[in-house]
Order: sequence, then C-alpha cells, then structure tokens
Amino acid sequence: MTTETTSSREPVGRFLGWLGLRHSRSGARPSEEDAPDPGGSRQARGDLVAAIGRFLIDNDLDISPANLVIAHGAFSGSNPQLARQIAARAQSREGVTQLWIDEVTGGEAGQDGRADLDRLMTRLETNLDAFQTRSKAAHQMTRDYGSELEEHLTDLEQLQKTGQIVSSLADLAKAMLERTRKAEDEMRRSEDEAKSLRRSLKRAKRDAEVDYLTGLPNRRAFEALLDQHHREARETPIALSVAFCDIDNFKAINDTHGHDAGDRVLKVIADTLAQISDDHCHVARHGGEEFVMLFRGLTPAEAAQRLDDARERLASRRLINRKTDTPFGVITFSGGVADVFGYADPRAALKAADEALYRAKEAGRNRIEVA
Repeated sequence: MTTETTSSREPVGRFLGWLGLRHSRSGARPSEEDAPDPGGSRQARGDLVAAIGRFLIDNDLDISPANLVIAHGAFSGSNPQLARQIAARAQSREGVTQLWIDEVTGGEAGQDGRADLDRLMTRLETNLDAFQTRSKAAHQMTRDYGSELEEHLTDLEQLQKTGQIVSSLADLAKAMLERTRKAEDEMRRSEDEAKSLRRSLKRAKRDAEVDYLTGLPNRRAFEALLDQHHREARETPIALSVAFCDIDNFKAINDTHGHDAGDRVLKVIADTLAQISDDHCHVARHGGEEFVMLFRGLTPAEAAQRLDDARERLASRRLINRKTDTPFGVITFSGGVADVFGYADPRAALKAADEALYRAKEAGRNRIEVA
C-alpha cells in the first residue's frame, strides 16, 4: 500500500472543508477536536467523504452531482457490484476515466432523473386529487342547477297568460338548460379521464419498481423495502438478515449458449428464489446475475439455511436449452448472508453480505457463507 503524501492529502482536505467536515488544527477549539463521537458515526462519515474525495480527485473526475452519487454508491456499500468494477478497473492499464464511469454507470447516473420522475408523479397525483374534488363539486352544482332550472321551465311553460316576455324567458331557459347538460357531460368525461390517468400512474409506478426480465422487484424497490423494515424492526426488536446471491459461472453460460439462454437461466434462478419468498422473505434482482434477499424474523444462520435449501434444489436439477436441446449442465449459485443489526446501517450490512458472497466464490462456489 502506498503512503499518502502531504500534497495528495491537500485536495482531499479542501474537499472535506467544502463540505464542512474538517476543521484546521490552528483554528479549531479544543472542545471541537475532543468532542465525543458516540458509535464513531462522525468518524465513519468523515472516512466516507475522504474516500469519495480521493476517488474523484485521484482519477481527475468532475465533482458533479452524478459522480458524487456514483462514488457514494461505491464507497458506502450500497452498490458492491460497482465497487468491485471500480477496483478492477483501477488495477488495469486503462484506469478509471470519466468516459468509463459514464458507460458502466448509465443507470446509476439516472437516479436523479428517476427521483425527478417520482416528484413529478407525486405532484401530478396531488393535482389529480384537487381536480377530481373540484370537478365533483362542480358536477353536483351543475346537476342541481339543471334540475332547478328544469322545474322553473315547466312552470313557465304551463302559464298561458304570461305574454311574450315569459315566452322569451322560457326559450332562454331552454337554451341554458341545454348548455348545462352539455357542461355536465363534459365534466363527467373529465372525471373519467382523470380516473384513467390515475390508473396509468399507478401502473407506471409499479412498473418502475419491477425488473422487466424476471418479474421480481428491482434494486430500487428492494432498498425502499429494506429501509422500511429496518425502521420497523428497530421499534419492535426482531431479527433482520440480508443476503446476496450470484449465479456461478454465468459468463460461461452466456458465452456457450447465448444471451437469450442466459436470460432464461436468470428466470429459473428468480423462480427458485421466489419459491422461498413470503411475508417474511423478500427477493429482488439487484442487477446482472445478482439477487438480493431480506429475511424478517430470521437470524443469519436461519436465513442461510433457507437459502441453502433453495441452492440444493437448483443444483439437483438438470436444465436443458430447449431451443438447441443442449444441456446447460449443473446450474448453481453462491450466497452471502449478514445480520442487519450487526452493522452501523443497512448499507453496511449489504456490503458485509456481498463480501461473504465472494468468500463463498473463492471457497469453490455453490455454497452459502455467513458474514
């Protein structure tokens, strides 16, 4: 490991200073330097920011919102797959460049866009609520007005001696009644359109959280679910475990049988994992050939056992590529499990599960390891 020079630390120091996470020694009061740090949370945040700063500055990357999001995902533990890609690239001759970052993290850079879409959809739903409320009230007022107008019109037409003025009023009332009925029909159509749009919005939100290939929840949906269950489990103490699964030798499957066959294998793995999913076990596709799972009410050992049962069922099957009648051979996966409450936060637990997964790979694959 190389020793950091003073000059290499200076840009990182300035970076920390911009974010208000570092005081100069000369200007800091003793109480600031020696302030207690329960659980080391301040130190952990400082280390994370330092790692992000070194990564951006050492690789001459823009300090842009997109790069900050990408770097945070890699160094906070929320995206272990990206962290491994960056580590491997850093060891290569090409190194980490902005062009490479943009190519491999196109989906990650779109997180801000998805957040904007979420905000837009929420605002649109709010506006739809207000429109439907106003439209319903106007519809009711128009209907009441039309009924009352129709009653007066009947009374006017029954009068025989009212003269020409009353007759003209009756004609005018008829015209107004016709317009009122048209307005009522238009309002009814607008209400129907608003209901249809609301249904479309619900479908769009649902589709945004589902992996199109496997039908499982995607990474975005899983992270929201993990945060929700983590909050609930803290209030009512209950075991909470996470797991990463990765298909063994998946690249060889794609290279030998083609990507279409690889997609079918992904679906088989998804179905196998979905079979152990219930109200206390949630499965999602994290990306590529990786799946992630959340076990509520199960210790890591219990979660590992349930996952290992699924692994054995899959390994006992003999899959055949139906398009070519060529056997796939034995398809297996490896997994790593971690205790969510054994770490500072859920992202750190995910990182630990990912590290356990790669210990399983190094130990020969087709096995489950507990962090």
